[in-house]
Amino acid sequence: MIMQIFNSRKTEYKSKISAIATDEKVKLRIIVPRSISCSGASLAVRKDGEDTVCYGMFWAGMCGEYDEYWELHFSADTPGLYFYYFELDTPWGKSYIKNIGKGCGDLTANGGEFQQTVYDKNFRTPDFLKGGIIYQIFPDRFYNSHSLKKNVRESRIMRKWGDEPFWNESQMRGIWNNDYFGGDLKGIERKLSYLSSLGISCIYLNPIFEANSNHRYDTADFEKIDPLLGTEDDLKHLCRKAKEMGISILLDGVFSHTGCDSKYFNMYGNYDSVGAYNSKSSPYYEWYKFTHYPNQYQSWWGISLLPEVSEENEVYRQFICGENGVLRKWLRCGISGWRLDVADELPDVFLDDLRKAVKAENPDAVIIGEVWEDATNKFAYGKRRKYLLGEELDSVMNYPFANAILDFVRYGGADAFFDSVMSIVENYPPCVLHVLMNHIGTHDTERAITRLAGVSAEGHGRHWQHLNNTLSDEDYLHGVEMLKMASLIQYTLPGVPSVYYGDEVGMQGMKDPFNRACFPWDNINEDLLKWYKRLGQLRHGCKAFEQGEFVPVYSERNVLAYERVSSENQVLVAVNNSEVSKKVPVGEKWDSSYNFFEYTCSNGMVHLEPHSFALLIK
Repeated sequence: MIMQIFNSRKTEYKSKISAIATDEKVKLRIIVPRSISCSGASLAVRKDGEDTVCYGMFWAGMCGEYDEYWELHFSADTPGLYFYYFELDTPWGKSYIKNIGKGCGDLTANGGEFQQTVYDKNFRTPDFLKGGIIYQIFPDRFYNSHSLKKNVRESRIMRKWGDEPFWNESQMRGIWNNDYFGGDLKGIERKLSYLSSLGISCIYLNPIFEANSNHRYDTADFEKIDPLLGTEDDLKHLCRKAKEMGISILLDGVFSHTGCDSKYFNMYGNYDSVGAYNSKSSPYYEWYKFTHYPNQYQSWWGISLLPEVSEENEVYRQFICGENGVLRKWLRCGISGWRLDVADELPDVFLDDLRKAVKAENPDAVIIGEVWEDATNKFAYGKRRKYLLGEELDSVMNYPFANAILDFVRYGGADAFFDSVMSIVENYPPCVLHVLMNHIGTHDTERAITRLAGVSAEGHGRHWQHLNNTLSDEDYLHGVEMLKMASLIQYTLPGVPSVYYGDEVGMQGMKDPFNRACFPWDNINEDLLKWYKRLGQLRHGCKAFEQGEFVPVYSERNVLAYERVSSENQVLVAVNNSEVSKKVPVGEKWDSSYNFFEYTCSNGMVHLEPHSFALLIK
């Protein structure tokens, strides 16, 4: 048997397949062929931004007849990213064991380094998310309670529930994103029983503060609920009623920019305040980045409607993060945390203050950042970011998992799936891993069923997307089955599954604004809804989904199997995404297990029909 020299994703070589805390030891082992006459081995470690340091390894005996073990324990007393490889002393000079991909190390001078994340040992994440289910709501489009609204601008265009959102300029009468359907906070409250039936434990709301677009990412007043959604008392009542049903509320914090039509900038004079656009003596002038006053200023992605703020500005930081600032005001109203829009565009000094403010008000409140890549090694604004080392975020939106799931279900490729998942498992602190926001669709992406069964929207404008926004009957039925497979994987990976409103009843949609349509309360796919309710029951009924270890079991083209393992119970998920029947070897320990679907294990094998899956529990 030919042994691997090193594999950072197997416990035979690395005792902890995860980030480690400061002062926590991890055992590293390499298996070196005797044929290269190794006389000494070293671990070469480089903390990010510092020089490489070598630590001698000790000879630990033979591995069979032809290989030998070299080992050491590594620890670090300061948080950060540590990159490493191995050096061997041989009669022919130095040899190197470097990363050749997928966690594998081999004798090569051209490979890369392995990553070891080290986080602060005092880092804790809130428990209330673990084992739960998040539900994301675009407030204007979920449910309209038809309650009387006051102080709503007459310029807002009110639409009939269920009509297609405006998507071209002529429809909008020159004002983008100005069509509204009247979804509100009281409407969400009236549907809490529905959400509870899905097993939802947390609601994440897209922005609800006063703004002058339907998406409300152009904040006009951080201290006021948009009048079309309701009032501050409505939010307090929603939080209270949701809490009675075991459901927490998260708000969307948009702190990198405001709207130009806001009390702070006030370009159009619609507010009584003296905005930064109106006078250099405005109390808000220093918030913004003017290049030629007043009409030239830095804006978010060059969109002049969204002037950027200077998050480093002490006055602005105090306004958001101060003792009586925005963050703490809304926490006092009953919310349980924040999702941070474009968190990778917020500087460390702002995120540091933000965390201090949130945790001072409520140590159990959660902070989830929008980061689309691996958040442990993200480079932004010329520096390595420290989101998950213990001083800033608790969690991030898990786009790597979303892409892994959707790509596997649509295209296959079990090895690529496991590589994506294990990369996150390996790099993230365990306390973060189990509160990751595991979505497969959001307000920024195509609907999950459309991405699985439809034509890709990449490179196509809104007119094309409008023409291709609805799947054919055949593609839709196929998409439902694909979505069942994708959601099963989503619900059983480490982290917290996040359902974008309406996905559970089969809503379709290309990109913005087509993915932000009204919830079809009169046209629900009951089969899919029943499926999601069952997934909710399975998730809440199994402790392994809270903080259980993720263990890959089998991978072969379009077939995969993995376990979630905890001290209370174990779960096996096996998926056959191929066109033919497959026998999946999972081990005889699963022969006596309980099956949730029709497939069982016999003689260590799970026999799966094409495009089917099994879920077993011990």
